[in-house]
Amino acid sequence: MGRPRTDRPERPDMPPVQRSPHRLLAATLLLALLPLTACGTTGPGGPGGPAGPSAATAAGPGSPGGSGSAGGPDGGAAAGGEAPGTAPGEAHRHAVPGPKGTASPKGTGSPAAAVPRKGVPGPPAAPAEIPGIGPRTRAQIPPGSRQAVVVRGHGRDVATGTATLYERRPGTGWTAASDPWPAHNAVSGWTDHHVRGDLRSPVGVFRLTDAGGLLPDPGTRLPYDENRHFVAVGSGTLGEPLEGSFDHVVAIDYNRVPGTTPLDKTRPLGEDRGGGIWIHVDHEGPTQGCVSLLRTHIRELLRWLDPAHQPVVVMGDVASLAR
Repeated sequence: MGRPRTDRPERPDMPPVQRSPHRLLAATLLLALLPLTACGTTGPGGPGGPAGPSAATAAGPGSPGGSGSAGGPDGGAAAGGEAPGTAPGEAHRHAVPGPKGTASPKGTGSPAAAVPRKGVPGPPAAPAEIPGIGPRTRAQIPPGSRQAVVVRGHGRDVATGTATLYERRPGTGWTAASDPWPAHNAVSGWTDHHVRGDLRSPVGVFRLTDAGGLLPDPGTRLPYDENRHFVAVGSGTLGEPLEGSFDHVVAIDYNRVPGTTPLDKTRPLGEDRGGGIWIHVDHEGPTQGCVSLLRTHIRELLRWLDPAHQPVVVMGDVASLAR
């Protein structure tokens, strides 16, 4: 049989057009629905809410990119993934947040895991301690003391050091109330067991309860004994005159009875443990056991001390104080 004839003449220079109505319809539907895939699978709840129909679902089973579910192996983007043809960052904008406690990708909407809560106070800071004071020395400071004169000797066998005033304030702790002042101590340095005549200053924490001097009270709140017997005579170990050293003194409560004049000679620990350890006016040289300060500084100290604050002196070489 021959080829059937058509009403249209054959043109050997042009191939016949292949027309497929079904394929054209499927392609048209796919192109119309492609913008939906760029937003991932958002539902009524917005980003991260229940998933609504995606382009893959709308295309139906058997359609290009369709598998009957949103985000199958070849079916476009799963929740939070990047869909083919998606503009950069679009899929992340609608990503589903990860599990609680995990960091969200940059640019996503899960701020609670990355942004600290504002207006919530942190834990209170620990009260400040006196610098250079170790736990053993710190334990000797009475809990009610709010004033401390800290004398730091430059070495165990050295006669020079510094004295600094500290105040303890509720909530913040110890704060320096003065610059370090130059100071002298005993000519042979420091000792943990002072005895009479050893020419060393005792290491420890001692109360400051009484004051006095040859000159009138400069304005202290401590009991002050103005007495003509506060007289220093002779010369020090460097040949310096001692005159005027006892114009103002503060008694250190080492081997003495608190509440008495610094001139009182009662020695509760015995005479062999020494006594008469004072803070007095500096005579430009080492002492026999006392601590000495410049005249201007000891007058300032006297005006600063307040018995209501239970003042103490914390004294010793730096290594001993750090214990």
